[in-house]
Amino acid sequence: MLRNQLRPAILLTLLLCVITGFIYPGIVTGLAQILFPHQANGSLVVGAGGRVLGSSLIGQSFSRPEYFHPRPSAAGAGYDDTLSSGTNLGPTSAKLDTMVTTAADSAVKQEGAVRGQIPSDMVTSSASGLDPHISPANALLQVARVARVRGADPAAVQALVTRSIEARQLGVLGEARVNVLMLNLALDKQFPMHAVASATAR
Repeated sequence: MLRNQLRPAILLTLLLCVITGFIYPGIVTGLAQILFPHQANGSLVVGAGGRVLGSSLIGQSFSRPEYFHPRPSAAGAGYDDTLSSGTNLGPTSAKLDTMVTTAADSAVKQEGAVRGQIPSDMVTSSASGLDPHISPANALLQVARVARVRGADPAAVQALVTRSIEARQLGVLGEARVNVLMLNLALDKQFPMHAVASATAR
């Protein structure tokens, strides 16, 4: 009797392992490669010479003044994709208050922001620490600094930001946002730093 019970149990387990462990993942992977190859391979952003610059789905740190900066990150030392995490600090945390105050002071100094009008994503990290987007308000607040450093027309830089705004998915999901990596790549293309250096040299 025990043999009659074990045999179908073992066979069913093996069958399910083959279906769920090999057949189903194989079909899904194959369809993804055929229908959505870019997304299936990580939404990689490839530059000149085929060099991978990053992923449009994972944020990365930009700290130089000629670039738009992402929101703060609590993932490792910042945007560490092996340590995805938020701060896990509550609203009564003194440490969180210090972090937000420091970030706000930096926004006032670097961007000329007005206290009380600073976008929240400029002073707080996301839950993952890998958010590739910032709010349009955050990006627009950085226009003056970026334009000044690059020697570009602020109106032209603002127009670039406006064109880079991604609308809500299906018109209702999420919020309008700007992908920082894609914006900075477009920025380098339209307002290259070597042109600024040449103009300064003259």
